[in-house]
Amino acid sequence: MSRKVLKNKPLVEALLEIKWTLATPAPNVRLDPHFKLLLGRLYDRLSHDYPYHEQLPSSILPDEMSAHMVQHRFRHAPDDWPLVQIGPGILTLNETQKYLWDDFRARAINVIRKLYDAHPKTSDLKVESLLLRYIDAVEFDYVSENIFAFLQDKMNVSLVLPASLFEGNTIRKIPSHFSWQSAFQCDNPRGTVTVRFATGQKNDKPALMWETIVQTTNSNLPTLPDGFADWIDAAHAISDDWFFKLIEGELERRFSGD
Repeated sequence: MSRKVLKNKPLVEALLEIKWTLATPAPNVRLDPHFKLLLGRLYDRLSHDYPYHEQLPSSILPDEMSAHMVQHRFRHAPDDWPLVQIGPGILTLNETQKYLWDDFRARAINVIRKLYDAHPKTSDLKVESLLLRYIDAVEFDYVSENIFAFLQDKMNVSLVLPASLFEGNTIRKIPSHFSWQSAFQCDNPRGTVTVRFATGQKNDKPALMWETIVQTTNSNLPTLPDGFADWIDAAHAISDDWFFKLIEGELERRFSGD
């Protein structure tokens, strides 16, 4: 359970992604032989909550070029969130500013169950990856301010380059662009936890972006669909814990509206 609902949450997007194995009828060719039938059957089951169908430009690509590429979106209304996306071998649930954990969790469990219910041949639905990703951002002028100092002072993250690198030359100590990530093994859920920081844009303004990604693949996957609820609860518990530990202090007060 989340510790609190932030009034000014920095969330850009929350995303659940499930990928399944594709058939390989020829070398370097991967296809989802059930996709066209699955698409219609899944829409029938999702149409009550996501009645608006949006066909993406990627849907016109040849089948052999669209492996694990989303091609269709289902929304409650045009340009509204949350939304469900599907393509050959991939399904996602995406949410933005309206995100609340209890609602996202219920939708995720419902979508996974309906995926299994809609699939024409579940014995061929061999999941290879489950992923829960949170993308957050805070406005930051990385042209004039030092992102290393911001990370240290506001997020308790220490990244230091040797001062000697900037001695005797004309190189500025403040980076104009920044990207850093690390991945760690995890036991519950079994898989990896990745944290990523990078410069970017939020509302057309410079920002520090950060992602927390929990991913489980192949033999570490739970039994699906029944084991999915436990998996997403464990993945969220890590993401939530890391998020609040990273923003502890001034940023948490800012996002709380205090």
